[in-house]
Amino acid sequence: MRAAIYNGPGDITVEEVPRPTIDAPTDAIVRVTHTAICGSDLWFYRGESDREEGSRVGHEPMGIVEEVGGAVTSVEPGDRVFAPFLISCGYCEFCRKGLHTSCVNGDSWGGENGGCQGEYIRSTHADGTLVRVPDRYADDEDTLRSVLPLTDVLATGHHAAVSAGVGEGDTCIVVGDGAVGLCGVLAARRLGAERIVSMGHHEDRLDVAEQFGATETVSARGEEALERATELTDGGANHVLECVGAASAMDTAIEVCRPGGTVGYVGVPHGVDESGLDVFGLFRQNRTLRGGVAPVRAYAEDLLADVLQGTLDPSPIFTKTVDLDGVPEGYQAMDEREAIKVLVKV
Repeated sequence: MRAAIYNGPGDITVEEVPRPTIDAPTDAIVRVTHTAICGSDLWFYRGESDREEGSRVGHEPMGIVEEVGGAVTSVEPGDRVFAPFLISCGYCEFCRKGLHTSCVNGDSWGGENGGCQGEYIRSTHADGTLVRVPDRYADDEDTLRSVLPLTDVLATGHHAAVSAGVGEGDTCIVVGDGAVGLCGVLAARRLGAERIVSMGHHEDRLDVAEQFGATETVSARGEEALERATELTDGGANHVLECVGAASAMDTAIEVCRPGGTVGYVGVPHGVDESGLDVFGLFRQNRTLRGGVAPVRAYAEDLLADVLQGTLDPSPIFTKTVDLDGVPEGYQAMDEREAIKVLVKV
């Protein structure tokens, strides 16, 4: 099979690699038809986080089940499925409480499991991980384009909104105009927010935020951005979604959070360790910080139902589509901010 390989900063190639096979009765082999390049992939692509050279990449899979182990009961060959960015068993203490990202039997898509930016993957714990798409939508390309973000960014934006406590009639601020931030706007609207202020630096992305339900946008930088967001919300919002992961974004989220409010954070925290976190700002104003790695599997069925009935459509985040050979080009486009998110049709 062919798969995308990380060879070092700025260097992604598509190469022949061993195809994964069934290794345990709980495994399933999936032929990947759609996947994506994630903003979090840019951290290793830019050399800002460690990754083993020669490793397979990708963590947002959708495809057709090819083969299942003898213990798999939830899917069968021929089923259209998608899966979260992490594998989970579905039955341990943490999976049962909806915290699938802390699964004690958890696994990743890299290594011998295939990497999702490739032709085949092995899902260990298939019953706890794979989500079946109903047959009537299995070959509907427009629907599949809307379902694919459920593997990561839509559910991650939703986790930010849930963690921030967004509810009916609320005012919230979304920090970040990448795919996760835009999906955070969608999620806040879905949860009933009345006012949604989207903060970012790219006018084209803020246009998408407005399409998704943002009532105001802030494109300024630095102190001007803080002042504008605070002014728009009469002193800050009770619910703030941090959807970037950079230390500066976390600082912004805390600053624009109203005293007594909550910051829901889902951005992978890069730079926070080095610069520190404004704990005093949280403490002094009784601000709450909640969030972390999104338990995508816990949200999958509810979000899928809304996508399938047409009330939730994150597909505009895909502004570039490539085939498997185009994956290196897709990384470059996202790195240079020429695409919000790249869809890969394998």
